[in-house]
Amino acid sequence: MAGKAAADTESNDRVVEVEGSSSSSMADVYKGELTPLQRHVSFFDRNKDGVIYPSETYQGFRAIGCGVALSAAAAVFVNGGLGPKTVLENEKPAPFKFPIYVKNIHRGKHGSDSGVYDSNGRFVPEKFEEIFKKYAHTRPDALTGKELQEMMKANREPKDLKGWLGGFTEWKVLYSLCKDKDGFLHKDTVRAVYDGSLFERLEQERNSKKESSKKK
Repeated sequence: MAGKAAADTESNDRVVEVEGSSSSSMADVYKGELTPLQRHVSFFDRNKDGVIYPSETYQGFRAIGCGVALSAAAAVFVNGGLGPKTVLENEKPAPFKFPIYVKNIHRGKHGSDSGVYDSNGRFVPEKFEEIFKKYAHTRPDALTGKELQEMMKANREPKDLKGWLGGFTEWKVLYSLCKDKDGFLHKDTVRAVYDGSLFERLEQERNSKKESSKKK
């Protein structure tokens, strides 16, 4: 019995060690320089362990000011769509968990997009500038809702419903959160989306408003 208990303990220790090393290896993505696409999604990795679960996606959307229903829908849609694509090599997708691995987020890049991220998740300046050269008809440094729709329609690839829906959702959420009082989505705001800094700014602004309201 003592021998069996010792063997079980040793086996459990190995499991913990393997799980710990796996978690640690995923967090290692933050030890190097992140690609712009990795920075874009890392905001939603709330505990910075290299893995984004639906609960974290929900928390992230709430943190930037989205409502409960939209945040819950986003968690299901985003993790359900990206999780299986970013799963680790030789590993089956975790049922009903749909973790998104920051390391492999470039695999989740969908079609019908602007092409501002390349296949490795790097930022392509020419493609970014192209957005405003082609579609910013009213102002050179901003997009109206109508111009945004024009861009999304132009980017839509045939028979790519998932890609089109993904792009549509991303841009619509961004526009609803960040348009100014005149209905313009500014170029510097869009640029901040691509490197992820916009999400941090929105969270800070929301927290500041909460603190201000508490003091009143």
